[in-house]
Amino acid sequence: MKLDRYDVKILEILSRDGRITKSKLAEAINLSVSPCWERVRRLEKAGIIQGYSARIDSQALVPRNTVWVQIELKAHNSESFSRFEAMVQETPEVTECVAVGGGVDYLVKFEARSIDSYQRLIDSWLVSEVGIERYCTYIVTKAVKQSEPGVLPEDFM
Repeated sequence: MKLDRYDVKILEILSRDGRITKSKLAEAINLSVSPCWERVRRLEKAGIIQGYSARIDSQALVPRNTVWVQIELKAHNSESFSRFEAMVQETPEVTECVAVGGGVDYLVKFEARSIDSYQRLIDSWLVSEVGIERYCTYIVTKAVKQSEPGVLPEDFM
């Protein structure tokens, strides 16, 4: 899908303020309401706009310890990867997981009630049939920079 300057501006504004009114959005991009909203619907139908949500400060609700873990599996085949990824999907404390190239297979982000609860969880993974060869834990001491979900990178605009 080819995007023009109006589409890009709509995405930029909605990524910062998903609750903006139709009229304010149209005014911000210098179009009337109807054509502006047609563009928004087209971007939604194309899957470029995937949804709208509120950012919740989970620490205000339930304090958590953030832990990043590098994980290397014993075997490197599709069955091992599928087994590990299924366990990740079933673990609510895992809030992010990416497969990476290089010296490890996965980077996993845990949000645990305590370091002890994280350790008990990783211990259960180690004795499971998931096949972890080695892991390295990094306890987050402070967040230096966090991207807003869905915000467009500067070089896109």
